[in-house]
Amino acid sequence: MTGYGKASSVYQDKKITAEIKSLNSKALDLSTRITPAYREKEMEVRGMVSKVAQRGKVEFALWIERDEASEATPINGKLLRQYYNEIMEACNEQGLPQPADVWPLLMRMPDVMNRNDSREELTDEEWQVARATIEAALEQYVKFRTQEGLALQKKFEEKLDNIQQLLASIEPYEKGRTEKIRQRLLDALEAIPEVGYDKNRLEQEMIYYIEKLDINEEKQRLTNHLKYFRDTMNDEQSQGKKLGFIAQEMGREINTTGSKSNQAEMQNIVVMMKDELEQIKEQVLNVL
Repeated sequence: MTGYGKASSVYQDKKITAEIKSLNSKALDLSTRITPAYREKEMEVRGMVSKVAQRGKVEFALWIERDEASEATPINGKLLRQYYNEIMEACNEQGLPQPADVWPLLMRMPDVMNRNDSREELTDEEWQVARATIEAALEQYVKFRTQEGLALQKKFEEKLDNIQQLLASIEPYEKGRTEKIRQRLLDALEAIPEVGYDKNRLEQEMIYYIEKLDINEEKQRLTNHLKYFRDTMNDEQSQGKKLGFIAQEMGREINTTGSKSNQAEMQNIVVMMKDELEQIKEQVLNVL
């Protein structure tokens, strides 16, 4: 869900800029900073961003910059003259001397110098320019995430292949494991000559014990999960949470395989599979 996009447009004396950036998060956490001139469109803007972002900690900003000529705060000449006339009339009525320098007083009067940007009416034409700017920033954002997604998919494929290869490497150790278990039990019984036992019952118990250590089901389920992860990853719809659930199921099968493995070589392979899976879990948080 990591992404970034930025776009700018010019409308009359204004430069309109939209910027969006996001980081990993399980759900959509959207914060917006919108210039007061466009505050009435905030819900529409949030809807546009939410439709594209879907998940992640998202920060969106929309602001205006003006050219230098328009940056100077204008003087309200009509109001200035009105204040001046009222001051002079008040002095005459009260018999007071007229101030020698009335200018500092006039500059402190309310609204003599006031841009009143917040009172500017947003026209449909300006909003269409601003909306197109937002869409351009969102388009850049999607392109950025698409590139990141392709790199992430390649990494997932690599890790899945590694787990598949490690799973296959268990087979040579597994083939002789049953006979080793059987022979170890027989040797242990023979070491205690005074103990008698029913060979048929012993055979039944050994079959039950060996079946408890069998990992064929775990191997099959893990193989199915690996395939399901690949299929889900290639789905065009948002599947980040689903991939996370599949990764959890893969972890359960790997853990069970480890608990049933009574050979150091097999347990070492399980540890390596866990390492590969952990890297998948870390990166799956970055998928929509």
